[in-house]
Amino acid sequence: MAKVVIYLRVSSSEQTTENQLPALHKWIADRGHDLVEVYSENESAWKSGHQRELSRLFADLHNRKVDICLVWALDRLTREGIAKVFELINKFKFYGIRGYQLSRVVDRAERADG
Repeated sequence: MAKVVIYLRVSSSEQTTENQLPALHKWIADRGHDLVEVYSENESAWKSGHQRELSRLFADLHNRKVDICLVWALDRLTREGIAKVFELINKFKFYGIRGYQLSRVVDRAERADG
């Protein structure tokens, strides 16, 4: 059984992270994993330094064992381009975390898991 954190982000006050949660919770439940924490923010990823919850998530990785970070889509992590996405994925890997987006596996190690 894996320990999972969820990272949610929406870009504007007209959007809500609540529409992302049910499918992410289902993904976790279907695999029998444990949800450790949900990190959620309502800010544009274009604003450098404004993703406080993403920063808190990485800070928290020092203090707990987490196996998976689940996101709705990779663009929820950043809008700063593919290089930044790979930087964040490599940062997760440094901490031993597998990263997943709901519709597609980010880490090939779990491809058979669905």
